[in-house]
Amino acid sequence: MNTDMRTRVRAGDSSAFAELFDSYARTVYNHAFRLTANWATAEDVMGATFMEAWRLRAKVDPEGGSLRLWLLGIATNVARNQTRSNRRYRAAAVAAARAETAVPDHAEEVAGRLDDRRRLAAALTALAALRRPEREVLTLCLWEGLEYTAAAEVLGIPVGTVRSRLSRARAKLRKLADDELTGPANPANGPATRPANGNREPARRPGQVRGDRNTAIRSAQEGIR
Repeated sequence: MNTDMRTRVRAGDSSAFAELFDSYARTVYNHAFRLTANWATAEDVMGATFMEAWRLRAKVDPEGGSLRLWLLGIATNVARNQTRSNRRYRAAAVAAARAETAVPDHAEEVAGRLDDRRRLAAALTALAALRRPEREVLTLCLWEGLEYTAAAEVLGIPVGTVRSRLSRARAKLRKLADDELTGPANPANGPATRPANGNREPARRPGQVRGDRNTAIRSAQEGIR
């Protein structure tokens, strides 16, 4: 997104917002899921994010590059309102983890899928044990790949705070996910082995955003409603 796009968004150009939606709907949707641990809530957060972006369009700085950081910041704030406490997030994460591991094992081809879902379930459970500020900085820096300065801009906190939160969150997430996957060592079966990293993207489901568009929400090219 260039200066021209920012100018168009600031002016309330509906076609510019359509392009914005098609470019970043998937990013916002996946970010929202990591923050809420619920597919339906993530969809609500995505919709609310673009509605809020429309409402706040006059605050867009005409100068600058991509509007991705702006949207991620809005999505983070919207998600905070959806999960006001760790208790609500933890309940959603547990429900999502159970759903992901509820896979029948009557065929050989599901073995790999079951392992992937176990890893996802472990990651969700581990995320649920983190404090919300740790979860936010983790999703922005690790999954979205933002630099410390960019994450600090999105969250409105000092760069040093991003660095310290991320360090703590990574260490806690790694230990919690490993513990969830391995459990205590069983003397009868030998010591538990440490599995590969389990922080994988959720498997796409019908209705999840695919590419630049999704099947649950019509393309914004149809117009701003």
